[in-house]
Amino acid sequence: MNIQRLGDLKTALGECPVWHGQQLWLLDCRAGLVLALDPDTGAVTARHQAPAPLGAFAFNGHDRIVLALKEEIAALDLRSGQLRPLARIEHSHPHLRLNDGIALADGSFVVGTMHVFREADEPPLGGLYRLDTRLQLHKLDDGLGITNGPCVNPVSGRLHVADSAARVVYSYAIAADGSLADKQVFVRTDAQDSGPDGCCFDSEGGLWTALVRVGALARFDLQGRLTHQVALPVAHPSALCFGGPAMDDLFVTTISDSGRLSASGPLDGAVLKLTGLGFSGAARPECRMPL
Repeated sequence: MNIQRLGDLKTALGECPVWHGQQLWLLDCRAGLVLALDPDTGAVTARHQAPAPLGAFAFNGHDRIVLALKEEIAALDLRSGQLRPLARIEHSHPHLRLNDGIALADGSFVVGTMHVFREADEPPLGGLYRLDTRLQLHKLDDGLGITNGPCVNPVSGRLHVADSAARVVYSYAIAADGSLADKQVFVRTDAQDSGPDGCCFDSEGGLWTALVRVGALARFDLQGRLTHQVALPVAHPSALCFGGPAMDDLFVTTISDSGRLSASGPLDGAVLKLTGLGFSGAARPECRMPL
């Protein structure tokens, strides 16, 4: 296995890497930037501005993305820069915002919130939401402090969602209408001394997650057993995805200053590329909305 820095990009809050069009796309959430990188050189090949803070995005066709803003889901036209509001969550709070999300196979967009700086007994606002292909917003779950890493297991078909604050990854059955059922604890990461952040699956159904507090990645098998832990040369890895010509490279975004986490090492905020892992994944689904 080899770990290298991809290019010289330095993000404040690198997040949501997506392999699309033979390029690596990602966000710098605090800077309000949607970026594309050449996967070999790391050169920035596209840069788009949107209102910060950003949470997550998914492609909707070639030139449009569905984008999570602070309390709103919007569509961004990458050609014109036009931003079109699509839906808004029911809560507004200085310490609440939309965070991680992903397109599902049916073309809808699932995204969750993070509510930070809460009192010990204060329940989190927001929750987990799904914007369907008719642009209707549905609330799927609540009680999640910091929602991260939603992704679907390619073997079981279950949706997995991390709550970084609670240091747990849940799994759900997805019904035909997009609602969720049979919520289960898939894994707790207290033994790894970190909450799970961004997640992705390999083709064997292994869940990879960024251990944001301890500078490492972890892989859990279908039964939630730890099979691999990979130390990284950064303090705070945030999210990851498979990509490359054979979908066997793993790209990792990192944090230099998220507003709550900060680090000043030479690779903090960089994008990392891991090769030779011996695992491969699949490209993320795309939204199919009438934009």
